[in-house]
Amino acid sequence: MKTLYSLRRFYHVETLFNGTLALAGRDQETTGFAWWAGNARLINLSSKLLGAHVAHAGLIVFWAGAMNLFEVAHFVPEKPMYEQGLILLPHLATLGWGVGPGGEVIDTFPYFVSRVLHLISSAVLGFGGIYHALLGPKTLEESFPFFGYVWKDRNKMTTILGIHLILLGVGAFLLVFKALYFGGVYDTWAPGGGDVRKITNLTLSPSVIFGYLLKSPFGGEGWIVSVDDLEHIIGGHVWLGSICIFGGIWHILTNEFYGPTGPEASQAQAFTFLVRDQRLGANVGSAQGPTCLGKYLMRSPTGEVIFGGETMRFWDMLKKDIQPWQERRSAKYMTHAPLGSLNSVGGVATEINAVNYVSPRSWLSTSHFFLGLFLFVGHLWHAGRARAAAAGFEKGIDRDFEPVLSMTPLN
Repeated sequence: MKTLYSLRRFYHVETLFNGTLALAGRDQETTGFAWWAGNARLINLSSKLLGAHVAHAGLIVFWAGAMNLFEVAHFVPEKPMYEQGLILLPHLATLGWGVGPGGEVIDTFPYFVSRVLHLISSAVLGFGGIYHALLGPKTLEESFPFFGYVWKDRNKMTTILGIHLILLGVGAFLLVFKALYFGGVYDTWAPGGGDVRKITNLTLSPSVIFGYLLKSPFGGEGWIVSVDDLEHIIGGHVWLGSICIFGGIWHILTNEFYGPTGPEASQAQAFTFLVRDQRLGANVGSAQGPTCLGKYLMRSPTGEVIFGGETMRFWDMLKKDIQPWQERRSAKYMTHAPLGSLNSVGGVATEINAVNYVSPRSWLSTSHFFLGLFLFVGHLWHAGRARAAAAGFEKGIDRDFEPVLSMTPLN
């Protein structure tokens, strides 16, 4: 079976679940997973994994359309929706479709359109899922590299996450646009029993929007459920959409924000020192520079030597061709390692032992976690005692009859 180039790139850092890099079938012998493990069998079959997801989406959309059809068929306009046990039509009505003055449903045709769109979409998704799962190629990396991926490729993984976040943000803004420009939405607090209206004055104040998160969920404050203003709801979706889109961009631009991995920084350190020793006149091709072989000897996470004597001889041959951008990037990667070792050069650990194996960053984050936990639990304890005392059913110790008052002083 042909091994993809995109997988060969990661020979030195990846050991797959079944010990082979060949793409094979979907049974337990070739994947290491039994049938009940579901999509785990498709980990390295990107097209078939896509087919499983598309087919799943088709099932969800089909349910939405079919359930919508069922609810419209049983809908009684004279009775409130909450008395009929409906779960989909109330959401469509919330968006202002088919609702007249006083919150009365006067037209069910928009609901018919919604169910038809969902049923047609489910058919398209279903056929796509069947094609990718059964008929199409097993992988996408060769034909459609944008949709292909390697699990060890951090940039691709975070790009996928970022795209999902951006789509969520776009979804939040669709509600905003519907409320502002496309007919408005149903306002249950409008005079006369509720009405459909456009939003003309958004609430974007962060103190108001995020103030709901700071409310207590107890004692009648209601946390975010206490919202009673449609302007706050739509304004909150502006914030949510913006945060999701910004977060998506953040995750798509992973490399610029987060810098190199530990192995990349380690390799960059070795390369930087190798270039330095070459310029000092050392014959690094002999594998015995002034700082000896160990300075350049690096290993991959799985133990293979990937920066040893042969690599040094290679760079000694090409020392006149080492580009300035390679030196700059190596220096940048070396000094921006995701490590915090006490014994390090430019942040890259040079001596791993029981003392500094865990970095100061780990110490700092762990200590703050436990400090925050204890402070939070202490707040719950004292706040609970204070509220109970204010309510009159927690009196504490009666100091007039405290046993210690009748005891002999220690001195």
